[in-house]
Amino acid sequence: MNIVFLDRKSLGDDLDLSAFNKLGDVTEYDFTYPEEVQERAKDADILIVNKTLVNENTVSGATHLKAVCVTATGVDNIDIPYLEGRGIHWHNVAGYSTDSVAQHTIAIALYMYEHLPYYDEYTKSGRYAGDKLFTHFAKTFHELIGAQWGIVGLGAIGHRTAEIATALGCKVVYYSTSGVNRPEKYPRLDWEEFLKTSDIISIHSPLNEKTEGLFDSRAFSLMKKDSILVNVARGPIIKEQDLADALDNDEIGGAALDTLSVEPMAKDSPFFGVRHQEKLLITPHIGWAATEARERLMKLIYDQVKEEVNS
Repeated sequence: MNIVFLDRKSLGDDLDLSAFNKLGDVTEYDFTYPEEVQERAKDADILIVNKTLVNENTVSGATHLKAVCVTATGVDNIDIPYLEGRGIHWHNVAGYSTDSVAQHTIAIALYMYEHLPYYDEYTKSGRYAGDKLFTHFAKTFHELIGAQWGIVGLGAIGHRTAEIATALGCKVVYYSTSGVNRPEKYPRLDWEEFLKTSDIISIHSPLNEKTEGLFDSRAFSLMKKDSILVNVARGPIIKEQDLADALDNDEIGGAALDTLSVEPMAKDSPFFGVRHQEKLLITPHIGWAATEARERLMKLIYDQVKEEVNS
């Protein structure tokens, strides 16, 4: 059984994946461009991919391909009808990164909420060493007790974030992008009230026709002037130029992003031009990637591959 990893580097060099050698002949490629897939996949029985495209153009020559395992929850990169039409099984993994993403949400939100980029630069630039007072709080911040944390997308990650925010003393509310009214212990607000009253907003919803471009210039104009926006879901939920403009125009207090419309980041991203960079934090899609989360992920992938090998 030939097992081929097409983008092994996306899993991290710190993970020990030697157990897969017990299941078959393993070939690992750090990264694979679409035009390279045909050659690299032609002898594969099982493909393990993260973002590599798997469709008729890339795997038509893989004549004995049995299964494709996606090391993620999202499966936008695989053509499911095509695979199913050929009788090729496909697998993804859900739930492995809930705690990791919720933790990252809290971390980057609080980093911006207390203006830590400003204070970090203030001390490291030497200005604190030349100051007369022991303290400096030019950028004021507030306690979380009683602050309103608004959540867009109350799935597993949204719920875990809500639990942590509640433990920190926040009042948690949510907005339903689906419009479905489900029983929740957190108040559901309409869109305008949600935007106008939330101190921190974190996005955890899927990308679909209802959420694409949801946060646009109008949404930013309704938000509190000192509010913080956090996106750990999908980049296109935010209109990036509108957010850059909102930051420059002091319409909101700051933004912390772990996902972007183009990944890796586009060289012409509007975020490079934001004048007050201390109001913007961007991490390179790492919320899912705590070591324990990746270990859980690959244990689940291992079980999927083992089942395919033994079937």
